[in-house]
Amino acid sequence: MSTETRPQSVRRLTDLGVGARFSLHPHCDDYVEVITSALAAADATRVDVRTDDVSTFVRGEEADVIRYVHAALAAAGGTRWHVVAHVLLSRGCPGEVACELPDDVLLDAVGVPELPPTGLSASAHWALYPLDDSGTDHLAQIMEAIGTAGSRATASPEHFVTRLDGDLSDVLTAVAAGWLEAARHVRHVVTHVTVSMHSPSGGPR
Repeated sequence: MSTETRPQSVRRLTDLGVGARFSLHPHCDDYVEVITSALAAADATRVDVRTDDVSTFVRGEEADVIRYVHAALAAAGGTRWHVVAHVLLSRGCPGEVACELPDDVLLDAVGVPELPPTGLSASAHWALYPLDDSGTDHLAQIMEAIGTAGSRATASPEHFVTRLDGDLSDVLTAVAAGWLEAARHVRHVVTHVTVSMHSPSGGPR
């Protein structure tokens, strides 16, 4: 079946390469229980989840992927231990294992999901990578995405990253908003964020 005749939902998942990889790092003795319980607490009915010895892979529609990651991080943060999470979101070829989507294809942009407040303060270092080979001004796209993210969480510049502070939900919404804003212009967009909750040295600087 050609990509021209596939339903849009199928094209998103198999051709565009929408998904996430994330790792949880609880700073406690019982870290295995914290990680496994957090993964079990997130609703996986609308996503494909695979965990190995390095990270957890999540595939699904953009909003469902974001909701799953949010739920897992919220569950881990709810333990009140210092938890660090490394999250990578990718949308578009050639990020997939196999890719047959033409370079000039962009699927319709999708909205940012509503994430319920968690009451968990989070700080994050966030970077965005619009992977565009067409010679366009990628920095302009990054700055536009940062502006979008700044309407969701407190944003401040740091070396090589943008710092985000706020409720965990606001921080992840900011990341998602920037990621999906860039996806309106570039086929392959990757974003990476390191999130910290309950750090003994935490708090905005």
